[in-house]
Amino acid sequence: MITKDQFQNEIDLIIANAIREDVGDGDHSSLACIPSEASGKAKLLVKDEGIIAGIAFAKQVFNHVDPTMEIEVRIPDGSHVKYGDIALYVEGSSQSILKAERLVLNAMQRMSAIATKTKSYVDLLKGTSTKILDTRKTTPGIRALEKWAVKIGGGENHRFALYDMIMLKDNHIDFAGGITKAIQKTQQYLAETNRDLKIIVEARNLKEVEEILQSDGVYRILLDNFNYEDTRKAVKIIGSQCLTESSGGINEDTIRNYAECGVDYISSGALTHSVYNMDLSLKAV
Repeated sequence: MITKDQFQNEIDLIIANAIREDVGDGDHSSLACIPSEASGKAKLLVKDEGIIAGIAFAKQVFNHVDPTMEIEVRIPDGSHVKYGDIALYVEGSSQSILKAERLVLNAMQRMSAIATKTKSYVDLLKGTSTKILDTRKTTPGIRALEKWAVKIGGGENHRFALYDMIMLKDNHIDFAGGITKAIQKTQQYLAETNRDLKIIVEARNLKEVEEILQSDGVYRILLDNFNYEDTRKAVKIIGSQCLTESSGGINEDTIRNYAECGVDYISSGALTHSVYNMDLSLKAV
């Protein structure tokens, strides 16, 4: 997985690029009618219900735009919120508040939606030992925010990108000439490049599970689009040789059943690609 420094660098890049995109050579609406010396205060108002996420990110945005702004957090990340709640207050330059407003809202609305959906999945898994994972099915350019939101909602992050974990899926296996060849070539590559990366291998059926188990060094087997019966069989066959992960169209109606098959993880792209933004607004007070 990526380091804390790498993750923070991603966040810094997101903020810098978003401000560049939104502000350009100046917020001329504010510059035109608000004196540079004017100060004000605003509240982040919740107009929905769910899990709030992005408070810590908002603080970084405000600090990036204007380090003199003061933020009072009323509700921390990961808390359940309802209509009418005030998540934070920000006070300082009126121009700075308005410059940061849209990035804060856009990010927090999406992060809160992802955290809310993740929490609902986590709740469905209560009483089992299965953990929920996100995927790389994220919005280009803001993956760090979306994966951060999954963590806030109680889920766990899969690999961050292509560089921090090996994942041999169906196309890798087919292009490499089969499962065993793909694993052997991967292990040779890691040895030659002196990289210490975990290896996940996708299985499309029980026969492929058995073939994967013939090779050492596999960290986790991904059971892709398995039915319940074959998932239970696969978990029994794999035993403690490596970890197990179910994926493939798993939703609120099926996630509990897959967990009860005994898998260690369930991954879901829906956590990040199928959410409706939480309604939030920033209002002057």
